[in-house]
Amino acid sequence: MRSTDIRSTFLDFFQKRDHRVVPSSPLVPSDPTLLLTNAGMNQFKPYFLGETTPDHSRAVSVQKCARTSDIENVGRTTRHATFFEMLGNFSFGDYFKAEAIAWAWELFTRHYNLDPERLWVTVYQDDDEAAHLWRRVGVPSSRIQRLGMEDNYWSMGIPGPCGPSSELHYDRGPSFGREGGPAIDGERYQELWNLVFMQNLRGEGTGKDDYPILGELPARNIDTGLSLDRLAAILQDVDTVCETDLLSPTFELVQQLAGRAYPGRDGSDDSTSFRIVTEHARSIAFLIADGVTPSRDDRGYVLRRLMRRAIRHSRRLGIDLALPDLTSSVIGTLGSTWPELTEHSDLIRQVVTAEEEGFERTLRQGSRLLDTAITRATSTISGRTAFELHDTYGFPIDLTIDAARSAGLTVDENAFAELLESQRRQAHRASQDKKGDAVARQELHRRIVSEHGFTDFVGYSSLTAETTVLALLTPHGKAQAATAGDEIEVILSRTPFYAESGGQVGDRGELHTSTAKAQVLGTRPGLDGLHIHTIRIQEGELRPGDEAEAKVDAAHRSATARSHSATHVSHAMLRRVLGDHATQRGSRVEPGRLRFDFTHNSPVEITPLQTCPFTGVAELR
Repeated sequence: MRSTDIRSTFLDFFQKRDHRVVPSSPLVPSDPTLLLTNAGMNQFKPYFLGETTPDHSRAVSVQKCARTSDIENVGRTTRHATFFEMLGNFSFGDYFKAEAIAWAWELFTRHYNLDPERLWVTVYQDDDEAAHLWRRVGVPSSRIQRLGMEDNYWSMGIPGPCGPSSELHYDRGPSFGREGGPAIDGERYQELWNLVFMQNLRGEGTGKDDYPILGELPARNIDTGLSLDRLAAILQDVDTVCETDLLSPTFELVQQLAGRAYPGRDGSDDSTSFRIVTEHARSIAFLIADGVTPSRDDRGYVLRRLMRRAIRHSRRLGIDLALPDLTSSVIGTLGSTWPELTEHSDLIRQVVTAEEEGFERTLRQGSRLLDTAITRATSTISGRTAFELHDTYGFPIDLTIDAARSAGLTVDENAFAELLESQRRQAHRASQDKKGDAVARQELHRRIVSEHGFTDFVGYSSLTAETTVLALLTPHGKAQAATAGDEIEVILSRTPFYAESGGQVGDRGELHTSTAKAQVLGTRPGLDGLHIHTIRIQEGELRPGDEAEAKVDAAHRSATARSHSATHVSHAMLRRVLGDHATQRGSRVEPGRLRFDFTHNSPVEITPLQTCPFTGVAELR
């Protein structure tokens, strides 16, 4: 069965069962606690938490996902990937375990025609109900295994929705590993579909099983995820996703450029490199299409790491500067399903070309430093030197080891690993602190919404509003009062202040009560529908519950609106002067000035840009 048919079969099956088809969200999520979209449920998180009421209680989607926590396993196993399409069906307080299990079994055995005798099930160790329901649809007890929290209790890895899960696995046969079911061998008994019975809220913790359960969600929900990659490999009877129609054209191109055939699943370095280059090319194309660019931080670092890993393994296969052609192959294969790939094809080629050429320069520079280290070394290159090459110059450790070996030297790999792990721990702590702050803010906002509801925004029809002070917020939580000189955040029941969005600054103005006068310095969004105002108390004392008058600075609003209009004119003029591929990548809009970020497929000469303002003025006239 072709991948297009696998997708359509899944969507059609659940549409006929009253599910609304919801488009994939981008790989760059709106949730500040997430680096990249990593599950189909991400866009539905507010529904699960009860923050927002959906206008449909059942949904189905094909979601683009990126996961890099297992990047070192990608290519070394047949089941790991850094990008994949997740097929999912969801219930928001509607159906629960019985329907989810019955439908999963029906779809697998009657529509995808998978052999029931090769399907195994895992359930959470205490979930007797799920085990009973699987037996009821026809799975014998001998093929139902109970596993612990690490394997069959799902969460996003951060505080939020969670619940016991049940997984469908497919026995790929003895050539893939040992007998005994998923509990014994995950490579042979490959997980295909995870059914999560989303019913609880988890707290802060580390690992897959080290966190407290804080209580129950407002409703019992269903969240499922089925890997298109893995199902396609089964239905198309191939060993790896690289050999499915999702990636086979790119896989064949890698072999053509390498001048030799893929050796098969033989465990060799070559075999691994063929799979890594192919799989990473897809991830790279999708990340760039969704707005990620290479950098040293956050998701930009993820992209750069993928690109450099793909380049290193290309070099192992004797291929130089291949990413532009490989990502073009991905676009040719998947662009009809995911039009953003085709829409941003010029940008993708530009970014991968620049990064690959830049990495080649890095390798040349690193090689000179490595040559110096080799000349000075007597028997061993220190871990500190290898780490400096890796950290400062991006020089891969495996190339350092290869060069040292050729010179009859060794590398202190243990010292290198210790330095790398120390850096990783520091980065992880910083990331967790950042996530923890965001989660704490979200939880505080969630409590305010549950007590008072969302902010009533009236700023499109009025620049003033009679309102009530609902809460005063500091970085440490709620405050009971604010006095002259204090700078604090305030949440109002009703507001005329526009919240910062899309690069456009929020409104400023004034807030008056019978006992206080405050300057509104800015306005930003909290949870969807919640406005956060940063204020400075000028006179008196402000307390929650105070009645107030809010007034927008009309001149500031008007000047911001002019700058906003100018960004649209700038974009139109840039596309006219440079071409339709000149795409907006960001902006900063404020009174009297704006910044407009755009992409172009080559360095931009100043003369064409100088014509844009005059063209724009003429257009406005």
